[in-house]
Amino acid sequence: MRTRKRTLAILLHLCSMFHASLAYCDVLPEYRLKAVFLYNFIVFTEWPDLSDTTINLCFDHNHPFGSGIDELNDRKVHQRSIRVLVKSKGEHLRDCQAIFISNTEIGRLSEILALLRDQSILTIADSKDSAEQGVMLNMQVENEKITFEANLIAVRQAGLILSSRLLRLATKVIQ
Repeated sequence: MRTRKRTLAILLHLCSMFHASLAYCDVLPEYRLKAVFLYNFIVFTEWPDLSDTTINLCFDHNHPFGSGIDELNDRKVHQRSIRVLVKSKGEHLRDCQAIFISNTEIGRLSEILALLRDQSILTIADSKDSAEQGVMLNMQVENEKITFEANLIAVRQAGLILSSRLLRLATKVIQ
């Protein structure tokens, strides 16, 4: 029961951050809610020696968020701002601190993860079994609710730290 209350409190907090009416939070489109999760994944991640004033959140050009993802542009994360970047296939990814790997790119997942190996880049997806394949945070829809899994092996290899507050909400943690 405590877990449900805590999850509900966090969900309400997430919805309020996007200026959504709390009464309508449950009916927000899937990718609008996933954008809120992306924001919080960034908030609860620590990068080693991140001295830039921006955190680049990168997407491929076929991402499913539409123009709604632009709401994350200039959002504050501590003393930094998020900048949303759309990258074309093969474009340099090393200037990204977080990357969303969309379903259209999941066939190239092993190639993308190999390119990012040993880089301090948070990888996020929403495709079945992505966490088991090496994606750090993988969102899923279960019982009409967005949940996520965390792959701490991949997180540690990248030199990142995920907050225990975030990990408590994960449905599965790969260690």
